[in-house]
Amino acid sequence: MTEIGWREMVGLPEFQIASLRAKIDTGARTSALHAVDLKRFERHGTSWVEFHIPLPGQPRSKRSAAPIADERPIKNTSGVAEQRIIVETTLVLAKRHWRIEVSLADRENMEFDLILGRTALRGRRLLVNPGRSSLAGQPAYPAMAEDFPESGGLRTSQRGLDPMPDAATQGNKP
Repeated sequence: MTEIGWREMVGLPEFQIASLRAKIDTGARTSALHAVDLKRFERHGTSWVEFHIPLPGQPRSKRSAAPIADERPIKNTSGVAEQRIIVETTLVLAKRHWRIEVSLADRENMEFDLILGRTALRGRRLLVNPGRSSLAGQPAYPAMAEDFPESGGLRTSQRGLDPMPDAATQGNKP
């Protein structure tokens, strides 16, 4: 069993993101990634979506694309269901990586660009410690670079580099 905190640094190499702050949210079923300017298109008879993941200091012209895995209603932070596009990608947490589904949502006014819901965590032998942060450390790529040949030029979110002290040193404020 691996212990992780309520917030961790993760990577999304298929979207060329080496490090991004994520909130671990076991109350959310589906993970959500901050993405804007969504544009659907067809590629070889398959539905795809092109989108922009806003990261501080990164050009707006940098776009990502992925096949659409699903589209379904998902409750937003206000509890209102909204139709969202779901894509699959690889998540890197510490030295581990696995496939997850993420809904693409405009999270402009949210503190975290990525919410990791319980389906992304299920079966991964992870224990979430709600009183701690950053237990997993930075996402590790060198040993697994051959697994992600398409991820050249990984980007790091400047927000992701902000210090994340343990809740224990911050009066246990979440």
